[in-house]
Amino acid sequence: MYTLKDELTRKLNAIRADGTYKEERVIVTPQGASIRVSDGKEVLNFCANNYLGLANDARIRTAAVEAMQKYGYGLSSVRFICGTQDQHKELERKVADFLGMEDAILFSSCFDANGALFEPLLDEDSAIITDSLNHASIIDGVRLCKAKRWIYKHADMRDVEETDPETGKSLKGLERCLKEAQGSRAIMIATDGVFSMDGDIANLPVICGLAEKYGALVMVDDSHATGFMGAHGRGTWEHWGVGGRVDIITTTFGKALGGASGGVIASRKEIVEYMRQKGRPYLFSNTLAPAIVGGTLQALHILTQSTDLRDRLEANTKLFRRLMTDAGFDIRPGEHPICPVMLYDEKLALRMADELLDEGIYVIGFSFPVVPKGKARIRVQISAAHTEAQIRAAVDAFTKVGKRLGVI
Repeated sequence: MYTLKDELTRKLNAIRADGTYKEERVIVTPQGASIRVSDGKEVLNFCANNYLGLANDARIRTAAVEAMQKYGYGLSSVRFICGTQDQHKELERKVADFLGMEDAILFSSCFDANGALFEPLLDEDSAIITDSLNHASIIDGVRLCKAKRWIYKHADMRDVEETDPETGKSLKGLERCLKEAQGSRAIMIATDGVFSMDGDIANLPVICGLAEKYGALVMVDDSHATGFMGAHGRGTWEHWGVGGRVDIITTTFGKALGGASGGVIASRKEIVEYMRQKGRPYLFSNTLAPAIVGGTLQALHILTQSTDLRDRLEANTKLFRRLMTDAGFDIRPGEHPICPVMLYDEKLALRMADELLDEGIYVIGFSFPVVPKGKARIRVQISAAHTEAQIRAAVDAFTKVGKRLGVI
């Protein structure tokens, strides 16, 4: 007799056998470059999205507490009923300015922002064209809309169509997709600004150029760029110098900007105004908590006063990448603080992460379905909070474990 319990037990056992089961390690301290895990061991943390080291910054903690004392713990409501405070409007103004846009609208997460974006703007007569490695939140948001869909081969800007030798599926470049989408009422290109598993940066100059050539909008999820990419940390659009050519930016407050939660859509005022009327995760979800608003405002203030943190992050990233390459590891090339150490074998990635934890380095092995099968890795993430000594200690531990496991 069929039972859901038996089926799920079989599936969970299969996941464990494949070496792709994801254990959740418990930490008992605030987020930081050094943390303590549940057995009391102090370890160096090299896998958080705490890019600027602001997750436990005293200034942000103070601002969050002050906001909660002034505005309360929560609003118990959605924005258009009785859940909008003056600080929500202030944050929207300041984040729009930081992202180089006219207006912005807050969400409880960037996942919700991406879930809200596509359905109101794109109908069955429209076209959405997305990179094949876009984040799951973009994929899910696109699924909610009725637009015709094209998926282009990751980072391939060409007017080509090829066959994937492994799957037999057709692979198209972005320009080929744009040509095929002509005649649609509206066309939108959607891309991550930085792809979270590889740390590679979308080629926004070419994407924007093709969008202008074929009459398309450009949407960028800059969650892994806001706060530190570009000369002033404003994101991939600043990094590439394409300000004014990107139509919509979504991003999170849960990574570089303090690491709590919250997300945003920033765009022209008409798009933002329409999102307030039609964005379902906005209309039917509670308002962003006062403490998070206060903390995020402080994070933006810190970033607009100095580039010291993003400069330190850049230096730390260069040091780690150089030392790991010199040690003989297969590191995805690039300049982003996401540094994938490629291992390709799922069980090896999990074992190496476990042995690194024994050496005092907290990292996680990434395997299918988070990354494609056969592309398992340890994704190292550098922070401005790391010291040079901590980075060198991490490389030494990687080298020790890597030699023991035959990786190098």
